[in-house]
Amino acid sequence: MGYLRIATEEAFATVEMFDCYRQIIRNKSLDDPGFYSLWGFFLESDSDVPTAVRRKLLDLDEERIQDMDASGIARQVISLTAPGVQVLDSATAVSIASQANDQLAEAVAKYPDRFSGLAAMAPQNPQAAAKEIERGVKSLGFHGVILNSHTQGEYFDDPKFWEIFEAADALDVPIYLHPNTPSRGMIEPLLELGLDGAIYGFAVETGMHLLRIIVSGVFDRFPNLKIVVGHLGEALPFWLFRLDFMHDRMVRAGRYENVKALKKNISDYLRENVWITTSGMAWEPAIMFVRSVIGADHVMYAMDYPYQFVPEEVKVTDDLPITDAELKAFYQTNAESIFSLA
Repeated sequence: MGYLRIATEEAFATVEMFDCYRQIIRNKSLDDPGFYSLWGFFLESDSDVPTAVRRKLLDLDEERIQDMDASGIARQVISLTAPGVQVLDSATAVSIASQANDQLAEAVAKYPDRFSGLAAMAPQNPQAAAKEIERGVKSLGFHGVILNSHTQGEYFDDPKFWEIFEAADALDVPIYLHPNTPSRGMIEPLLELGLDGAIYGFAVETGMHLLRIIVSGVFDRFPNLKIVVGHLGEALPFWLFRLDFMHDRMVRAGRYENVKALKKNISDYLRENVWITTSGMAWEPAIMFVRSVIGADHVMYAMDYPYQFVPEEVKVTDDLPITDAELKAFYQTNAESIFSLA
């Protein structure tokens, strides 16, 4: 074809993490309705979709390779599925993240031409998280960090988490900001009508998290920091004009104590510091729009395996109205650049 299809938002899980999830569900020990909505379904339902998703998440071997071959995926960039270890107590989270990274590293070593990994970490302990990121990159050969959005209702605009940004920045690896179900403070109107998950709630929660990171001044503090976000940017590219206009107006009016002037426009950070994948959004008009407003060099392919494993969806992106060179960048070289895969 003249290019390799690299899928950049592909998930896995471990038995140990699922055991922790089941214990939370059994004991009702977590104050997080979104977690119970998502994992109460995927772990306890015996219907076809959750059964297949559980099996495929735990597989880092032949079935995953077969599914990749069925859809023409040359390489997966694999990360620990949401919410990862971020719903666990601090000590358990640190331990499970380390175990998950070791298991992923073993799979990458077995299939070095097919798998690449992102390091899991426990934001509950920022210092330990920074050390695990360094171990993941320097010792295990990973190419970035997975952050499954909010950690028990806390967001990364809080400077107590910035040691994690500092570690990723120093190692020159991106942080993949993956959705989580909305936190207790925002979920109820969504949960009432089943809108809390991938249909809409994920985008609302993760888009807001990225905005909080931007307006808190993270990119002014770490100008070379790189964040990757899926699902065509969680709707933010469609709001660029209004985000810039209203942020500038609020700053000048002094309306909010915590809203300060930034060195650049919000849209500038989204174009310069953020990379966007197409995970779960195999829709030509939206892909072409995001490429036009964000920049083609910051948009790349993802499938969202195994949650949205639809092999024929690659036909949509194969047929994008772009040149062969642009298609190669979209599928291959943009990912190789941001994740240092080449």
